Amino acid sequence: MKKIITKVLLCATLTVATLGLFSCNKTDDKTLYLYNWTYYTPESVIKQFEEEFNCTVKVDSYASNEEMYAKLRAGAKGYDIVVPSQDYASIMISQGMLREIDHSKLTNKNNINPAVLTKATYDPEMKFCVPYYMGVAGIAVNKTKVTSNNYSRSWNIFADKQFAGHATMMDDMREVIGDALVSLGKSVNSTNEEDLQAAKKLILEEWKPNLVKFDAESFGKSFAAGDFWLCQGYAEVVFGEVPEEKWDETIDFFIPTEGGPSYLDSMCILKDAPNYELANEFINFIHRPEIYAKFLDEFHFPCFVNPAAEKFVTTKPMYKATEMLSSELKNDLGEDLDKYNEIWQEIRFSE
Repeated sequence: MKKIITKVLLCATLTVATLGLFSCNKTDDKTLYLYNWTYYTPESVIKQFEEEFNCTVKVDSYASNEEMYAKLRAGAKGYDIVVPSQDYASIMISQGMLREIDHSKLTNKNNINPAVLTKATYDPEMKFCVPYYMGVAGIAVNKTKVTSNNYSRSWNIFADKQFAGHATMMDDMREVIGDALVSLGKSVNSTNEEDLQAAKKLILEEWKPNLVKFDAESFGKSFAAGDFWLCQGYAEVVFGEVPEEKWDETIDFFIPTEGGPSYLDSMCILKDAPNYELANEFINFIHRPEIYAKFLDEFHFPCFVNPAAEKFVTTKPMYKATEMLSSELKNDLGEDLDKYNEIWQEIRFSE
């Protein structure tokens, strides 16, 4: 999933070789090269790791799984750790792109929530992937624009006419179709033709008439400006655009009890990682409870992946960790993804 978070990241410029591919012909084994999502690694965490392990961490960033995967498949070398979401982690495991985690170094693995590993069916024993963060898109209602709280707290809120002309859903087929499938009591990963056609009908006939547009980029700004009263999207996008002192009076963010599509980003060591030992140390370091709490505090994330960190958290999360229990990870659908593509084109471009 693409993350848009208005926080500052320590972002080091990395050497770029011909055709824009990262390369590193180094012999210094005290430099860790991290390839992570944009704005996803707190500077304080990086600095503490550098001090404790007497090393340097250099960070390169990407905005989507597709960008990361394409760069690595094109031959980019020199990275140690990458942080793919669940569907791409599954693909990278099957293609032999990852190296096994050294569990003798993973002394903090017992801090990881078993409920998260249960959802990670592609690697439940963390052979290649150690969970970094699990999140889910939800619903944001602008309380300053709605005179009462008389609205459904389910995905069918998008059929509510009081939001007509002031609602938006993400320009993301797996998210929107997944929400419709869940509303119909189906799996977000269903490839059954009847299920998908029913989801399309629900979106086209009940939800889309109330939408201004499908928007995955600027809905947070439009929500903060008061143009959108109802948004489907990631909490960090909405909260990141509203001043923190106005969160309580402006934002009602919730995840429907029926669940919805979720994502799980995991730390993985690349097969040709130059600094395998240091990479294992970094992954274990992240899951020290007091360190993981710094990550949560930086972004006001809920404490779900590492429950032991909760006692060190000092900020109020954007939503409750328990709200994610009913969510379902979006799996790699292989060739069946074409079914979603076809339906999404009909949804996006229908009058």
